[in-house]
Amino acid sequence: MAEISPSPVEPSRLRRAFDSDFAYKFRTSPVAVVSATVVLLMVLSAVFAPLIAPYNPFDPGSLNLMNGFSKPMEPNAFTGDTFWLGTDDQGRDVFSTILYGMRISLFVGAAAVLFAMVLGVTLGLIAGYLGGWTETIIMRVADVQLTFPAILVAMLIFGIAKGVTPVEYRDQMAIWVLILAIGLSDWVQFARVVRGATLVEKNKEYVQAARLIGRTKAAIMLRHILPNVLSPVLVIATISLALAIIAEATLSFLGVGAPPTQPSLGTLIRIGQGFLFSGEWWILLFPAVTLLALALSVNLLGDWLRDALNPRLR
Repeated sequence: MAEISPSPVEPSRLRRAFDSDFAYKFRTSPVAVVSATVVLLMVLSAVFAPLIAPYNPFDPGSLNLMNGFSKPMEPNAFTGDTFWLGTDDQGRDVFSTILYGMRISLFVGAAAVLFAMVLGVTLGLIAGYLGGWTETIIMRVADVQLTFPAILVAMLIFGIAKGVTPVEYRDQMAIWVLILAIGLSDWVQFARVVRGATLVEKNKEYVQAARLIGRTKAAIMLRHILPNVLSPVLVIATISLALAIIAEATLSFLGVGAPPTQPSLGTLIRIGQGFLFSGEWWILLFPAVTLLALALSVNLLGDWLRDALNPRLR
């Protein structure tokens, strides 16, 4: 009697994902691995800042002005306390302020990119699929906005939005106004890429078949075309995250971003810049290095993701 050979074991989803071409490219790219590691560590440090930070820099009751201008890793002359990265003029631990400031920068950057992505993808789908006057109006608005630097557009929107906000709510709404300003200044590239991809996809057979069976335009755009245009959108979103973090830092450095009660990395750099030439270099250096490492890592990860998802390079 012939023996029955056992059927091959189906690999798990996790194993298939680990053996995929995308995972292999990631494992064999030192730049991608290092960048992803740095970004992951910074995100986790920001999320768990209340557990990691030795002090709460925004609690006035825990501050001691006698600790002001303490040098890194040197005991304070008055209190004897030692701080890893020193303190600022108010006696706040620089390491703790960086962790808490990074939370604001990452939150504003991620929320602004998400808002810009939703707005840009929606307008790009509508413009590419409907065409006609709808496409003309949307793309002409995009072309006009592209003629101005994004940071100027963000400053204009921030000024208008803050002007219409009641005075007593300005500090409370400053973060959300900042997200709105950066998001509205960054939606154009999402809309242009999605519109171009939609123009290609809407003439393919699966879209024509969906029309024949009576699917609505909204259903075709959301359930059929959208999943096929997301690859370049994810790449743009990753690169835009670094640009949004830099834009937030720029606005905060200019004094039109995060309020002093909720300082981001840009606010910390602005504060440290005032003490640079008096010898307290650490107040500026460490927040600036953190911002540089975060933006550079996200940007390098976005560049690798763009190459990994490019079908011409496979």
